[in-house]
Amino acid sequence: MRTPIIAGNWKMYKTPQEAVAFVNATKDQLAPYSAAERVICPPYVALPAVQAALAGTEIAVGAQDVHWEDQGAYTSQISAPMLQGLVKYVIIGHSETRAYQGVTDEMVNKKTKAALAHGLHPIIAVGESLEINEAGQTQDFVGRQIRAAFEGIPASDLANIVVAYEPIWAIGTGRNASGEQANTIIGAIRGILAELYGQGAADAMRIQYGGSVKPDNMAEFMSQPHIDGALVGGASLKEESFVALVRIAIEAKGLA
Repeated sequence: MRTPIIAGNWKMYKTPQEAVAFVNATKDQLAPYSAAERVICPPYVALPAVQAALAGTEIAVGAQDVHWEDQGAYTSQISAPMLQGLVKYVIIGHSETRAYQGVTDEMVNKKTKAALAHGLHPIIAVGESLEINEAGQTQDFVGRQIRAAFEGIPASDLANIVVAYEPIWAIGTGRNASGEQANTIIGAIRGILAELYGQGAADAMRIQYGGSVKPDNMAEFMSQPHIDGALVGGASLKEESFVALVRIAIEAKGLA
């Protein structure tokens, strides 16, 4: 069975002090749930302090984005070499970076290659707008995102990559796809990966769902065969709900 992975994307929330207080309050509560991989993705300025606070635990740290160049005149950007030693994971292609920062499919591909080249594990986010969803074009649109993201990525790197399907219309809106709907799209993503790399490689890939995931709907998603975890926004900012999400994921997969 694929190991579930629950990642908390804190976006632009929590100061370094608040971030450390959170992980100090939750790391012992999360410790028993080793059947799932647990990841915290705080803002850049909190990464060193969070990494230090989680040293010696099995809880991983992730960054929320990365630039594709190792260095250069890219004001405000963070490179993969800067993240080495601080994080294991990096979110790439989140819809908010696509919408607000002009991140394109080509950039997602370049960022993914840069992360892999420096030993970081990409969480590649894909997802469609409400307009695309209501037009019945989700599978085609997300399929193009997946093909573009994995262009030129060798099969040997797949074990270090996670995919996150996040329908844009469900992020921060309180709306979410049903477990069955999300499973259908994630199954289609797995089918594209099978076309690109073979069924065995596709079956081994971990694919998360994200979009208004909460403790009260987590079991619905995690009980689906293609869904291997969640990329969580708001619910990951509260200690009790993040711990509950991890616990529910393990229970739903029969790993408790």
